[in-house]
Amino acid sequence: MPDLITVAIAYHSGYGHTARQARAAAEGARSVPGVRAELHDVTSLTDGLWEALSGAEAIVFGSPTYMGSQSAAFQAFAEASAKVWVDMGWRDKIAAGFTNSAGVNGDKLNTLTSMALLAAQHGMTWVTLGLPPGWLYSTDGRDDDLNRLGGFLGAMAQSPSDAGPEAAPSPADLRTAEHLGRRVAQTALRLASGRRTLDEAAAR
Repeated sequence: MPDLITVAIAYHSGYGHTARQARAAAEGARSVPGVRAELHDVTSLTDGLWEALSGAEAIVFGSPTYMGSQSAAFQAFAEASAKVWVDMGWRDKIAAGFTNSAGVNGDKLNTLTSMALLAAQHGMTWVTLGLPPGWLYSTDGRDDDLNRLGGFLGAMAQSPSDAGPEAAPSPADLRTAEHLGRRVAQTALRLASGRRTLDEAAAR
């Protein structure tokens, strides 16, 4: 089956932990037939980056949480996207987000909220994680649970400060990011299929 749509993962990673989340989200998106996933490090704000994001059906934002907010590099990308906002270039695209911090809480929700607001300003449609919280019952697998950190707005991960990217985030956190990528791809594919059906009906 030829590729039908593209899911772009637009992320910054300071030490490699968030990059592992990005790769997991891409793997989840690629698991959906008819979907291609692309990884884009937003540290370099090149014309190629903006062109790639323009051509994607969905954009998944990713950033570490530093001092309770997204990284400076991701914020620079968000501010630079104002030139896209002027023409509403991302309007009606699918959006979602993920983040990682050293602390278990780390105020990651603030980062995800900022990403969701960025998407809203661009007129995008935000896709939530769509999972119940892990650790909900005493019999749950605890550290093995999907969404073990109990986020809803996006995928959260935790990487201890003394653990390198080869050891963190945890497998459960990476599987949660993979779930998000798959959910975004499925949503974007349904949207693209619906648009094609409407276009075909209008052409008759």
